[in-house]
Formats: sequence, C-alpha cells, structure tokens
Amino acid sequence: MEIVKVSVSPAIFSTWFSQTHLAVVNDLGERMTVEIGCPTSYVKNFIESRYFGLIQDSISKVLGKPCDLTFIVKENPDKNKQAESAVSPLFQSEEKDESIIGALQKARIRPNFNFENFAVSGSNQMAHAAALAVAETLGTAYNPLFIWGGVGVGKTHLMGSVGNSALKRNPDLKVLLCTGESFTNDIIEGIRNKTTQNFRDKYRKLDLLLIDDIQFIAGKDTAQEEFFHTFNAVTSAGGQVILTSDRPPSEIARLEERLRSRFEAGLIVDIAPPDFELRCAITQIKAKEKGIALEMDQIQMIAGNIDSARKIEGVLIKLITEIKLKHLEITNELVESVLGKGIEVNGKSVRKDPSEVIEAVSSYYQIGKRSLLGDSRARPVARPRQILMYLLRTHLGISLEEVGRLVGDRDHTTVMHAVGKITELATIDVHIREDISKIKMGI
Repeated sequence: MEIVKVSVSPAIFSTWFSQTHLAVVNDLGERMTVEIGCPTSYVKNFIESRYFGLIQDSISKVLGKPCDLTFIVKENPDKNKQAESAVSPLFQSEEKDESIIGALQKARIRPNFNFENFAVSGSNQMAHAAALAVAETLGTAYNPLFIWGGVGVGKTHLMGSVGNSALKRNPDLKVLLCTGESFTNDIIEGIRNKTTQNFRDKYRKLDLLLIDDIQFIAGKDTAQEEFFHTFNAVTSAGGQVILTSDRPPSEIARLEERLRSRFEAGLIVDIAPPDFELRCAITQIKAKEKGIALEMDQIQMIAGNIDSARKIEGVLIKLITEIKLKHLEITNELVESVLGKGIEVNGKSVRKDPSEVIEAVSSYYQIGKRSLLGDSRARPVARPRQILMYLLRTHLGISLEEVGRLVGDRDHTTVMHAVGKITELATIDVHIREDISKIKMGI
C-alpha cells in the first residue's frame, strides 16, 4: 500500500486502493500466489484493468519473488482498519489555532480551501502541481500563475489552497482573495469617495494577491489601468499574483495588450472537467464534509450520473434534505430517486427545449426521430430511447408524465424504468457515461 500510495494521486488511492486488502498469500517456492480482495465487482474490474501491473510489481518487490495475482470480490474482515485507511490522507482533520483562522477570515479565504481536501487526477494534476510549487516559494516559482477552466472545476479552491498554505506557514503575511468584480467595485468606491489611496494601500502592499474571474475587468479601462499598476507593485516587491479565469488570456476579449503580455509571462495552466474517478473522489470528500456516510456503489452512482463538482454538491444537499425532512435512511433507491429529480443550478432547474434533447440524441445515434419516438423494441433503438428519457428527466427536470408524453405517449412507469436503468448503467458502463456526456455537450 505504501508503494502504491506514492505512485498514484491521493484521490485515486483513497477512492480505489484503500478499499482493497490481501485476502490470501501462498508461497509456492519460486513463485507466490496472491489474492486481492475488493469490496465490489466494479472496484475489482477497475483496479484489475488499470493497475494490475503496478500492484504486481509492488507486491513482488516486497515479497522478493515473482507473484501471480488474482482479484476477488471479498469484504475486508478488519473493517475498522479499512475505515481508517479510507479517510486518509484526504480527510485528515487538523486543529487550526485562532491566529490562522483570523488570518484566513481577513484574507477572505474559506478554511476548507486547502490542498488536503483537493482531489487530484489527470484533469487537474498540472494545475495542482503548479499551485503546490507556488505555495512552497511565493513570488519565485511561477509569477503570475494563471489558472483557467470551466465552471465548478476547482479553480477557486486551488487558488485558495495556496493562500491557506501560505498563512499556515506565516499568519502575518498580507494575503487577499477577491473577485475581478469586487476589485472593480473597490476602484469605483474609491473614486466616488475620494479614497483612491486607501484602495492602493489595500492592494499594492500585499504579499499574495489572489483574483478570481479576472476576465471581469476586460473592457473596463480604469479597472485595467489600476490592476496594471497593482500587478507591477506586488510583483516588483517580491509578492505573488495568482489569477483565475474561464478562458486563457489569449481569448479574453477587450483585455489590454500590456496585461495580456504580463499574464502570459508566467505559467498558464488549465483544469479540464473531472473524469469519473475524480468525481468519485470529489463525492467522497464532499459527503465526508457534510457528514453523510455513503457506500461506494452510491458514490459511483452519483459520480456516474453527475458531471461537475458543483452539481455533485447540489445532489448531496438534496440528499441531506430528504434524509432530514422525511427521516429516511440512505439507500441506493433514495440516491437514484434524488438523481432522477434533475439538477438545479443556483436554485433553478436547468430548462431547455425538449426538442433540442430529442434532436441531439437522434443526431448522436443517427436514428430518425420517428423511430426514436416509435414502438420498436430493437436494442439499437430502445437503448437510445431510454437515454433520451433519462436526459429529459435528469437534465431538464421534466416530470415523468411529461417525459412519457414527449416520447411517444408512454406510461410514466416506463419512464421510471428507463431512468433507473440508465442511472444504473452510467454507474458501471464507461461507454454509456461517454455517450451521455457527449450528448449533453451537443444540447
């Protein structure tokens, strides 16, 4: 386990390897046979297909003999030990003294923005490594560090983690995290109240300046002018600047060339949308933070059906609400029910024209709309039809009866079966997950 731990990211180790155990070890003289116990068939298939060589090499190294591996579905008899390893290292809690808490509040950084609970995978590994390097040597490694990516991929969390780490080392550092909008509003306030010097003292004497959504200042001449001088003042004094945006500097319209050149003089890294393994780790972390105990198959069900960290948090909040208000226990059926109610963004259902979804599914599978909405039960048509019902229900939040009406006047129980079937398949079938993800991109 120790060899594997340094070979994979903490998120991968915590999500997959921490659940496994040595079930049987037999010495056959020149060779050894080893059985690796996994809690579910899905974990078994995943680890066996992706990490067979790593585990075989690691065990052979420890035992000093060639090993033949067999993976089996078997619970770890020592559950307490398993539970302890499952929460490490992602969920280690540590006591923060009052000075650090006060420094974080002053810097406007949330305490849970830290490296310990930031799940790492291939989609964000480069950005995570760069942020760690910056945190180790502020103002030296990459200055500025520019992180860009879509909504809810962890840009602000990663940027806040640098500030958190810096303040743990030295609570006296001058650190501030703000948005491009609040930076602009501070300038307007300073001009209106003739307190521009106070604004400059606040921003230009920082050791670490963290600005979220820097693209907001594009096209605002005064804001860009002030930020240009602020940037120069902080970096020339040895301070560090970290910026986030929803696009790279080259694609930010109406951004002054002198600012663009300074952004591009540092390191620019992007964070891609989380893959399935990373979403599993994120679900685990957020569930632990909210005090929800989820089984691995429930974690995989959520991760297989939800495509962003922010939406995962929304599902968990819904789950907590169902548990508290209706006094229910967490079951696979309850999780499936919550997933089937559609996802909300900022408290509002994501509503689009159902015809767009029907068109996207029809185009993706190259099936005519008449066949897709018709009566054929042939698998090449039936499965896309189930995916259509699933998307209408979960992506648009349409009622079961309305989905049935849209898809050939079907009964609501047929829709329930389709949604349940695709929810289950998205948990275990990578091809179904990819199909759903690509169709959503085309809607």
